[in-house]
Amino acid sequence: MRFLHTSDWHLGRSLHRVGLLDAQAAFLDHLIDTARSEAVDAVLVAGDVYDRAVPPLAAVELFDDALHRLAALGVPTVMISGNHDSPRRLGVGAGLIGRAGIHLRTDPAACGTPVLLSDRHGDIAVYGLPYLEPTLVRDEFGVAGAGHAAVIGAAMDRVRADLAGRPKGTRAVTLAHAFVTGGQGSDSERDITVGGAAAVPVATFDGAHYAALGHLHGCQTLTDRVRYSGSPLAFSFSEAAHRKSTWLVDLDGAGAVRAERVDCPVPRPLARVRGRLDTLLTDPALAPHESAWVEATLTDPARPDEPMARLADRFPHILSLVFEPDRPPSAPATYARRLSDRTDQQIAEDFVAHVRGGQGPDPRERAALRAALDAARPREE
Repeated sequence: MRFLHTSDWHLGRSLHRVGLLDAQAAFLDHLIDTARSEAVDAVLVAGDVYDRAVPPLAAVELFDDALHRLAALGVPTVMISGNHDSPRRLGVGAGLIGRAGIHLRTDPAACGTPVLLSDRHGDIAVYGLPYLEPTLVRDEFGVAGAGHAAVIGAAMDRVRADLAGRPKGTRAVTLAHAFVTGGQGSDSERDITVGGAAAVPVATFDGAHYAALGHLHGCQTLTDRVRYSGSPLAFSFSEAAHRKSTWLVDLDGAGAVRAERVDCPVPRPLARVRGRLDTLLTDPALAPHESAWVEATLTDPARPDEPMARLADRFPHILSLVFEPDRPPSAPATYARRLSDRTDQQIAEDFVAHVRGGQGPDPRERAALRAALDAARPREE
């Protein structure tokens, strides 16, 4: 059986206030085309369909359209809720939608109840483990621990118990949304450590012939049978080097896995550039980034005038500016020593030089400081 494994669509999300809905629509077009052209037997969506619990209407409409198109293809789809989704909202109408072949798994109590698929080799039981917040579900699973490993381990115990009661040779696929040991995160995932210890051992998924993971935004292979698809789009500049893709997974009759990556469409590349402003504006090696979304880190000792506007002349799609000046280390001195025998004007000018890496005020700035200090002094009668 052939699966298309994807996750972390985050419909409705933006990148530094740039809307990504058109790019997300292009990805979903790509997903439908891939399911058709690669003769996919089922689509697996491992959580974070939306970017927030109450998504914008345009994101809901986009999701609705994708479901209709998948159903029209006759390709069964199994999807779980992630930590960004509202399980109740995402799961509304799950029973009715399931009749169209779209199986929403958002209820923790149903972890041990699979979607049954079949091919010429027999049955494949697909188990959906939605995001399990430990403090909310530990009573359901009867665990004392407060960590993700405990609740996901208990959910997988239900999976293995159900599988043990099925005909010999039944293959198992599990969807889960979690931080699994060995995975590499990025800046755009929401921290899930609040609910307890975050990391889940890879061995937790023993018994599954394939574990389709969501939550981390980089495509990763933890073992041949345990993989993250990653997000289809970059949601932070920490993902600038990511190759965004989905997994095309073939599961044979013996349960062996073969997987290959299918690249996702890139609306615009991301680039991180670093250096002094004059270098960034003139370095010919940076020419390939002129059409990219850019994060620029300036290392000038003193903050240049209007750096964002000047950079935008060369990089019209610049989104982020970071200031990390390269400054020589200064000798330590006590506060009293630094201020001894210094006038107010000198102290103010020294402060300007300190925050600008040694570059003191120019004559116009000195005059402005003097006027401000004069205005702040009590008037003498």
